[in-house]
Amino acid sequence: MRTVLAIDPGREKCGLALVSGKGALHKEVVPREDVALIVAHLAAEHTLDKVIVGNGTGGGGLAEDLRASVAVPVEMVDETLSSRRARDRFFEDNPPRGLRRLIPRGLLTPDRPYDDYVALILAEDYLNRA
Repeated sequence: MRTVLAIDPGREKCGLALVSGKGALHKEVVPREDVALIVAHLAAEHTLDKVIVGNGTGGGGLAEDLRASVAVPVEMVDETLSSRRARDRFFEDNPPRGLRRLIPRGLLTPDRPYDDYVALILAEDYLNRA
């Protein structure tokens, strides 16, 4: 069973999702400057087959930093439409409550950063292709 750590890069924060064939093992949104340390920690706790980094904002620089700091293969992946799909997934897992449930989901904005859901989508897509 393959295990990947997916990262949705950003300027200030990044989404991380540790995913295996069993599903999501861990997901969080972290400050950009903490990513390498957290990836090293997760790599020490889990047997990772690969770290995948979305090719969006700052992804190339982050991938290079990770290649230099962790002993796990790092690969860039296409993240086209992943934010839209992640937003939909966020609302599936966190349905609006109260009066917000009456607003069409296409008009709602998540009440917290959902970069971890983008990373989850990247990981699931990667594992489904492999």
